Amino acid sequence: MVATSVNKTLELPRVEDTEAFGERLGKVLQGGDLLLLAGPLGAGKTALVRGLAVGLGVTGRVSSPTFVIARVHEPAEGGRGITLVHVDAYRLGGDLEELDDLDLDTDLVDSVVAVEWGEGAAERLSEDHLLIRLERREDDVRLAHLLPHGSWVDRELP
Repeated sequence: MVATSVNKTLELPRVEDTEAFGERLGKVLQGGDLLLLAGPLGAGKTALVRGLAVGLGVTGRVSSPTFVIARVHEPAEGGRGITLVHVDAYRLGGDLEELDDLDLDTDLVDSVVAVEWGEGAAERLSEDHLLIRLERREDDVRLAHLLPHGSWVDRELP
């Protein structure tokens, strides 16, 4: 029997919990996976990507790529052999031509692509994607709403 993913919400009380969830997710990601991360400033998007990087076993310090728009983290020796492309679409302001200029569809062949601020623009890269909407409550607890699309509906989420 195959487990089927449905929309799911996780409560992440501390930044470390957000990173730990990202690490668990990173361990099950495959080349070609697209993640769209949505949420306001401080919701935990970059913290989640730091965890993804650990789970994938890639090199380089993960920080918000706001000013460079995209950072590529290559597989570390002993890692899973999958590249992580970390994109911050905030400065693109929904400009689909600039998004096309990044050639992310090429990266989607064998890399994991995580796009911060990607909702509303980057989902056109692939109908198969996982949208993660993050929110930060007044008590500082983060909520991660997992919304699978396409083939993600049939995948088990950590």
